[in-house]
Amino acid sequence: ADDDEDDRLLTQDALAESRVLNELFFVEDGVELLEYLERKGKFSEKESSPRPGLILLDLNMPRMDGREALRAIKDDENLRGIPVVILTTSKQEEDMVRGYNLGAASYITKPVNFEILLSLCNDYVTLPDTQK
Repeated sequence: ADDDEDDRLLTQDALAESRVLNELFFVEDGVELLEYLERKGKFSEKESSPRPGLILLDLNMPRMDGREALRAIKDDENLRGIPVVILTTSKQEEDMVRGYNLGAASYITKPVNFEILLSLCNDYVTLPDTQK
């Protein structure tokens, strides 16, 4: 979930480079992320919106920011088991502490270089996703 197209492309390239077999799906803000996870609106078909094995989450997005989306995900019994990695430009310690307190698996500050993102992908997404 990221509103910045360049950051989405970097993520896509890192996943392709690490030979991750999982499909990659992008949303542009927290509202779309929750609609995707809850299969609402344009994401209502299970085939076009499979359950993610990992969520990369930007904090600073329009409509619903990443902090609100993370809280909603971790408050939902059906979603809280999905690991969420915060990938953001925010260097504020308060955001990092709050993210971990809300249940984030990791917190990475942008600009992240390609090698760091590649390492993250290898750590969290190494096996094909098993759909629920």
